[in-house]
Amino acid sequence: MVERPTTRFRLIEAATEAALQPTQEGELRRRVLFWVPAPVPVLALVALAVGGDLSAPGWTILLATSMGVGTLLLALVVQPTPLPEGLSPQVSARRSLHRFRQFTNLRICLALVPVALGATASLVGGGLYPLLAALALSWPQLLMAMPTFFTITRARRAMEAWGTTAYLWHALSRPAKVTWPVATPLAVAWRRWREERDRARSAAQEGERRADASVSGTDAAPTGPETTPETAGDTGSDSGAGAVGRRITVGGTRATVHRAARRVIEGGGALRTVGRQRHGTRSTRRPSAPKH
Repeated sequence: MVERPTTRFRLIEAATEAALQPTQEGELRRRVLFWVPAPVPVLALVALAVGGDLSAPGWTILLATSMGVGTLLLALVVQPTPLPEGLSPQVSARRSLHRFRQFTNLRICLALVPVALGATASLVGGGLYPLLAALALSWPQLLMAMPTFFTITRARRAMEAWGTTAYLWHALSRPAKVTWPVATPLAVAWRRWREERDRARSAAQEGERRADASVSGTDAAPTGPETTPETAGDTGSDSGAGAVGRRITVGGTRATVHRAARRVIEGGGALRTVGRQRHGTRSTRRPSAPKH
């Protein structure tokens, strides 16, 4: 009684390790395992569509069964093509792995074709018998596509038919990422979309923060000292540019406008001062005596 749970947990752990094995062989195994439960949603949808009836015309059952038998025979007969002669070990391993991938994908497609045809026949006939017959012949094909010892050995012998050594076991033992056919690309796309959305939000918030900071810094610019009658009397000898600048400051104008106005007015005041000096000063030159 105590050993049963331990044995059960060991089997579950072994199956999990085989499914999540980070090698090329594990990747192909995960690809096959992903499509094994695929016919179940199809069966549920077709059952809802036909109302749960099982009976269907005989020609629909015959069509689905014949398609399933044909694909099963193709999966048993078709093998990878032989490797050409004169290949190096690296090239042989790469080509053998590529051909074994194609062979596995071909078996998966051959197993899914009867499911599609059986679902169509069930919808046309109004019963589930065609789809059930197709499922009975398609699930064994999915299990046959699994990269087991028998499948890999038979594929390797078929590749070595022309005398070239196929380093298939070595190629299948190479490391690979743990990915699933459809779930992993969708998860990657979802993460990428979330990262781009967060990046756009952070950029928008940073832009708003900078705009608020610039507006608040402009509004809170310090103003100059206020002009009182006493100080106005003391600074009566100042130029008109300084007085106008102080009036602008007293009026509460922003710092940028104040500086620009002061520069323009100071420039004008300097020009007026120069004009006064040119035209207002008396000449010290003695006039010349008239010639007789």
